[in-house]
Amino acid sequence: MKIPFVKMQALGNDFILLDCLKQVHQIHPEFVRIMCDRRKGIGADQMLHLSPSKAADYKMRVYNADGGEVEMCGNGIRCLARYLVARGLAGTGELRIETRAGIIKPRVDGALVTVDMGRPELEGQKIPVRLNGIVVDREVNIGGSVQRITCVSMGNPHCVIFVDELDRFPVVQIGPMFERDHLFPQRVNVEFVRVISRDRIAMRVWERGTGETMACGTGACAAVVASCLNKKTDPEVTVGLPGGELRVNWADDDHVFMSGPADEVFHGEIDVEHGPK
Repeated sequence: MKIPFVKMQALGNDFILLDCLKQVHQIHPEFVRIMCDRRKGIGADQMLHLSPSKAADYKMRVYNADGGEVEMCGNGIRCLARYLVARGLAGTGELRIETRAGIIKPRVDGALVTVDMGRPELEGQKIPVRLNGIVVDREVNIGGSVQRITCVSMGNPHCVIFVDELDRFPVVQIGPMFERDHLFPQRVNVEFVRVISRDRIAMRVWERGTGETMACGTGACAAVVASCLNKKTDPEVTVGLPGGELRVNWADDDHVFMSGPADEVFHGEIDVEHGPK
C-alpha cells in the first residue's frame, strides 16, 4: 500500500504529513521512528496524521520522532492548515481541527497561519506536574540542577526556565533530565527563555521524545504565558527561536493566539512495505 506524504516545515521544525483522508493507515511506533530517522527514512521531528473527523473539519494526530503520540503541536497544526488550503481541501477562513488537546482553530492569512490555541492550563495537577496549585517561579532540584520553573499546559505539558545567557546554557544536558523526571508524569517539554524586552523574548526548546528542535509553537505560547505570569513581559510578544520568529498574544479572553509561517518542502509516496519513494 502506498500512502501520500508531504514534508513540511515551520521555522525549521519539520514534519512528515500523512494524508489518510481516503485510506486508513494504522500508525505504529516503529514506522514513525524509521520514517523520522534522518538517515534511514524521510527525516523529521514529528509525524502528522491527517484523517476525517466526526467532531470537526478534520482530525490531526501527532507523533514524536521516538514513536510516541502526543496531544498537540503548534507548528504542526500550522503546517496542516497550510496543506489543507493549498490542496483545496479548505478555504482561508477559520478551520476546526480535532486533536487530543481538543478542537484547535487555525486560520490561513497570506504567508502566515494564525492559530487560536485556547486557554492555558495553569493548575499543576492538570498540566500534569506533581506540584500543587499554580506552579510559578518554583525552585526545584532535578539531577543536581537547581532551577526556578513555571509550568503551563497548552494542550501538552511545558516547563519554562528563565536564563540570563541562552546561547551557552546547557540545554542538551538539562533538557533530558527534566523531561524524564518523576515530577512530570507524562514527561515534559522544557523551554529555556531569555527576556529581551517587554515585547520580545528568545527561546530554545527541548521537546519530549524528540530533543532540541529549531522551534516549538506550543512551547512559544507557554513561554509567553510564563513570562506574563512572572511579570517579565506584556501579553503580546515576539518569540525568537533558532528557526525564526513567532508572534504570540495572550488575549483578554484568556485565549492564546500564535502566528507564524508554514511551508511545503517536497512530497512523495511511502510504500509501507519498502519505505519512501
